[in-house]
Amino acid sequence: MKVSIFTDGSARANPEGPGGYGVILRYVDPKGNVHERELSQGYQKTTNNRMELMAAIVGLEALNRPCEVDLYSDSKYLVDAFNEHWIEKWILKGWKRSGNEPVKNVELWERLLEAKKPHKVRFIWVKGHDGHPENERCDQLATSAADGEDLLEDIPLTT
Repeated sequence: MKVSIFTDGSARANPEGPGGYGVILRYVDPKGNVHERELSQGYQKTTNNRMELMAAIVGLEALNRPCEVDLYSDSKYLVDAFNEHWIEKWILKGWKRSGNEPVKNVELWERLLEAKKPHKVRFIWVKGHDGHPENERCDQLATSAADGEDLLEDIPLTT
């Protein structure tokens, strides 16, 4: 099954939080019907990079069977970590970057690696606020989560 996942994280321009993430999963069932699921979580004191990682993790963990996934993110850092093979280099160096600088959020990177294992995932960078409807909806979900304590979870993903 082919699934598109659109993600966004928001720390509301404050590295100490609040933070939130928004995820939209979209797939087409065998009958040609389009299904969507929106996921979000409420206020969390953290950084934007952590929210971007959480959005990707939650999107992949929501899938109940192996899928071919296009994961769209406006985090060039997240996308480049996989497309430019940064993550493999970090792991080889013991979770260190160039200059022996430690990688932040290792536990989340490891969880993301685990979440993507059963899937064939293609990470696609999209420019934030580019007018793409799913991007804008994810941004609204992430902002809403950062601004409030509401948990948004719509239709379950059923296949």
